[in-house]
Amino acid sequence: MSDADNDKGGKARIARIDTPKEQVLQVERRDYPELAPTDRPRSQSLDGFDDIYTDIVDYIVRCTHKIWDERDIGLIYTHYTHNCVLYGTTGTIYNREDVVRDTIQRLVSFPERRGMATQVIWNGNDKDGFYTSHLVTGSGRHTQFGHFGAPTGRPFVSRTIADCMVLRNKIYREWVVADNMAIVRQLGLDPHAFAMRTAKSKFDAGLTSLDIGENRRLLGQNPPEWEADVSLANTTLEADVLRWLHEIFNKRMFGKIKDVYAPTVQYHGPLMKELYGVAAVTHQHLGLVGSIPDAGYFVQHVCSNDSEEGGTKVAVRWIIEGHHLGYGILESLGEPTGKRLQVMGMTHFHIKDGQIVDEWNVYDELSLLTQIKLAQLQDLPDTDPHRP
Repeated sequence: MSDADNDKGGKARIARIDTPKEQVLQVERRDYPELAPTDRPRSQSLDGFDDIYTDIVDYIVRCTHKIWDERDIGLIYTHYTHNCVLYGTTGTIYNREDVVRDTIQRLVSFPERRGMATQVIWNGNDKDGFYTSHLVTGSGRHTQFGHFGAPTGRPFVSRTIADCMVLRNKIYREWVVADNMAIVRQLGLDPHAFAMRTAKSKFDAGLTSLDIGENRRLLGQNPPEWEADVSLANTTLEADVLRWLHEIFNKRMFGKIKDVYAPTVQYHGPLMKELYGVAAVTHQHLGLVGSIPDAGYFVQHVCSNDSEEGGTKVAVRWIIEGHHLGYGILESLGEPTGKRLQVMGMTHFHIKDGQIVDEWNVYDELSLLTQIKLAQLQDLPDTDPHRP
């Protein structure tokens, strides 16, 4: 029994999941041919998966490479269910054919794009299904007309994390957080004009922005929940991470950062930020909440793997809900508008000796700007000439 099974801080028991004894490859220190080998025997039980795949990391890395880099887009028909749901930061796709169309459109704009697997964190098995969190560093040049407009010829680098639920060779649910604001800025485009164009297309399709009131971080006039809900955790370390996040983001105890981050921590953030040290991490997290001062932070999934580099890699999928009421690091949003915002984000942590030594944090400021523009369109009276 885990020592967290009887922890009074959680709302549910933590069932420890032992480290898999199967020899599943890890991404960080390997070249692509080793991650997608031609002569490696299957090292993990993968009932129902294509024979070519040796483990779940090979599956995610290889099929992503074949679809996006080798342009075998048709593999989507054998690797996604017909009724798959793909949740993105600016909309949701509800069927496989639309996934095919969306993939084609993105590759039209960036025919030189390369997506390099940075790491894959996962849990599960072939009987119950796998959950994978795949961090990708993408690079390319904007050489064709497409959803980013006329070609600029400029290069870009950005990060994306895709979380997938997989059973018997097919992805049936996926969450994708791409740092589109990083691309827009590197291409020299106007973020406000781009966000308005996206918002207008959604408005014209009948979509509206909704302000649904409290985000439930506070219940009435009570303070935040004192203890974190650790019911999603599979291990003691995952439960600790959920407690840290609750302490920092919901209880606003930003001083906790100096206790859980190593002095030499490296922060890999949105807009391709590469920052170092506890002060930088504190500023980034405080600045995000500063832009959304009533923000509630809610974890939706957590998983982890022991790392060949030492320590453990932990993947967290989360949302922040609140209103654009203040100033912070999201300067592209401009003056506070009071509009409701929802941030879908994903974070990968590398934890050694009880401290975070690396953090990869991905969310999309362009999605937030689009949400504000959509809400502002909704505010315009029917007689306003600027209303679409």
